[in-house]
Amino acid sequence: MIMPVPALSACARMAALATGLAATLALAGCASMAPPYAPPPLPVAAQYPETDPAGAHAANIAWQAYFADARLQALIAQALASNRDIRIAALRVEEARAAYGIQRAEQFPTIALGASGSRARVPGDLSVTGRPMTSAQYQTGLNVSAWELDFWGRVRSLKDSALQTLLASDEARRAVGVALVAQVANGYLSLRELDERVALARATVDSRAESLRIFTRRFEVGSISKLDLTQVETLLSQALSLSAQLEQARAVQAHALAQLVGGPVDLTPGAGDVRRFDDASVLQPLHAGLPSALLTQRPDLVAAEHQLRAAQANIGAARAAFFPTISLTAAYGTASAELSGLFDSGSGAWNFAPRLVLPIFDAGRIRANMDLAEVRRDVAVANYEKSVQGAFREVADALSNRRWLALQVDIGKTTLAAQSERARLAKLRYDNGAAPYLEVLDAQRDLLTVEQQLVQTRRALLSSQVSLYAALGGGAPVAAAASTH
Repeated sequence: MIMPVPALSACARMAALATGLAATLALAGCASMAPPYAPPPLPVAAQYPETDPAGAHAANIAWQAYFADARLQALIAQALASNRDIRIAALRVEEARAAYGIQRAEQFPTIALGASGSRARVPGDLSVTGRPMTSAQYQTGLNVSAWELDFWGRVRSLKDSALQTLLASDEARRAVGVALVAQVANGYLSLRELDERVALARATVDSRAESLRIFTRRFEVGSISKLDLTQVETLLSQALSLSAQLEQARAVQAHALAQLVGGPVDLTPGAGDVRRFDDASVLQPLHAGLPSALLTQRPDLVAAEHQLRAAQANIGAARAAFFPTISLTAAYGTASAELSGLFDSGSGAWNFAPRLVLPIFDAGRIRANMDLAEVRRDVAVANYEKSVQGAFREVADALSNRRWLALQVDIGKTTLAAQSERARLAKLRYDNGAAPYLEVLDAQRDLLTVEQQLVQTRRALLSSQVSLYAALGGGAPVAAAASTH
């Protein structure tokens, strides 16, 4: 109940209340039972297995500078603005920010202004005087409802856990951006690869259609056999079949890229898209550095570390549950039997009700909650180590791919030159009657295969550089400022 207090000035009473709350706030939240954080040792080798040539650090190169193709830059920008995965990741950050704001508010008392009034009539046979009585009570004031004094740091630990979850969500958003940039770049390179392969197939179809026209005329005048004519028809059919397959693959790839971009986009081949796709996509050489640098360069690893810190903070909250919980309920204001006397001198009233709860028997619930927090911390450690190992492998794979695919491109260029010469000589031998047309058939079929394989290998080399850029943490969108108050 609200008790009357001696007459004091309003300013003095408010000053006393403010002083008491300030002293309580200073005592509360001054301890934390969370174990000290120590990052786990790196579960990977100190260096990558592949040689690492000199170059720029990926984390220092914005994607606008790394990808020189203007059309690719436009696609990446549109994807970062419209992709649904990016949108979901950004909303997850806002969700975590709101959860942190709720948990942070638990450190402070909730002060509310309240007012109430009541009138009651007691009949005469229930009154001590034997006469009917009518009574009234009015009161107003400030109330503090069940505020936990955080002597053991439970509330503070929960706030720290929510903050680390917020920071992890923001880093996860940046990690989604890195993956999206790489996916759009690789999708665009695949589309350009198919454009070039389609152009080669169409040129082959045109050439073989012309050959069929010439051979048909020769057959009509009796200068070649039916077998030679059918072999030329076979070459044309093979080229037509390959062209149809590549057109289908290009349509599917365009659909996938449009989904990544997140909206309608014109992906029809431009006037310059028939040239070699790497002529406009020169990528800078990258320096991988040491595996330890990944811990700060890759957003997904930073997010995993924040999750580990959150799990550590939850252990502190679970430990604090073993100690008494002290909460405070208080009220300060005025009370009167008459509404007109509510603010008269001497109407001050207050209520102070501290509450202490010490757990004695809970059938092991607090102990189990502590075990759960520790197991979740161990899971977070394992996830962190797994993320580090995965990042190390991605960089090592990209370095290996860059090295060996570059060698395959050189071999493919040599093979293409030799195969082109073989096809020329086979055609010359046939024209001079020194070889059957079957030899020309094999040479031209192999030449088309080598041309297609070289385009695929060149695209794979560029994709390995894109993968290395993303694996080293390049292309991360700017981190949103997270409140840490």
